[in-house]
Amino acid sequence: MKGRGIGGLEQKMPVRYRKLLVFGIAAALAGCSGASTEDKPKEQAAIPAATARVQTAAQNKIITAAGTVRLRREVALGFTTSGQVAVVHYDEGDRVKRGAVLAALDKSTVSADLESAQAELNRAQAEYDRIKSLYDDGWITKARLEQAEAATLSAKARVNSSSFASRTANIVAPGDGIILSRDIDAGQIVSAGQTVMVLGELDKGFVLKVPLTDVDASRVRVGMRAKVSVPAISRDPIDAVVSEKDGRADERTGTFELSFRLPANDRLRSGQLGSAAIEVSRDHNGAVTIPATAIFGVRSDEGLVFVVDGNNRVKQRNVTVGELTDDALEIISGLKDGEVVVSRGVEKLRDGDRIKPVSTAK
Repeated sequence: MKGRGIGGLEQKMPVRYRKLLVFGIAAALAGCSGASTEDKPKEQAAIPAATARVQTAAQNKIITAAGTVRLRREVALGFTTSGQVAVVHYDEGDRVKRGAVLAALDKSTVSADLESAQAELNRAQAEYDRIKSLYDDGWITKARLEQAEAATLSAKARVNSSSFASRTANIVAPGDGIILSRDIDAGQIVSAGQTVMVLGELDKGFVLKVPLTDVDASRVRVGMRAKVSVPAISRDPIDAVVSEKDGRADERTGTFELSFRLPANDRLRSGQLGSAAIEVSRDHNGAVTIPATAIFGVRSDEGLVFVVDGNNRVKQRNVTVGELTDDALEIISGLKDGEVVVSRGVEKLRDGDRIKPVSTAK
């Protein structure tokens, strides 16, 4: 039919229907145009991420450990015999001089024992003299003389023992020092060998005692220098020297105790807290370091990092993890000096993503 196209239809349609037809055709054309645009693949936008350059690890490392200030020599004191405490002359914190009597037992029992022993010795000696005279005259056998001699020797030994107990009924300071602890009072009954006082000898100086793991302790030698911080006496670190190292580990903690000899300072006190920093050589040569935030997927001594190529695309790589310091993570293998890794934002990335570096750590 001629003249019956869209134009012909529009002429015979009411005005409102013609408007609807025009809008429908426009919408259809717009839909077709949009579909063709969406079918075109879009390149993924670069993902912002912080990066850092891989650096060669220093040949040395710093071992740090916290500990407690102690006097180098702390002597446990006690009585050699049991008895009742008569007097205690000093309290904790008091300073004493060498030879000072720190405490004493009630000597009444000790004195009685000594008098009894001396009387027995006198009797045994007189008996021996009488027996020897009879032996010389041939009236008794040699066996009887030997018995008298043995009794005399036994009596002398008892006198010596009682004399020792009398002399050691006092606790005497073995050197100039300070009373670190006192566990007795007058009237208390104590046993022989019981520790009743601890004396710190001031002339031996102070040390900082710190526990170290077996790995760290094996790298430290007596005589090595260190920096020690004791906040109670100074904000600045002081020079110290490793003076002693335990020959075996503590059975409870598995750590080795090291002592750092401290220079003389009137403000040092036993029990103050401090820390030591000592420089030692690393175990792994050729190791590199990266920020600790760059590692992910850590299992045992292995982990993953994203390495950035020249086109700012990331590639996932396995690495072997070493030690963690305060500001960096040691990588034993898997990375080379100068390579660039993603240091922050790894959780947003997948292998092959393109990034936009937002900061680079030098």
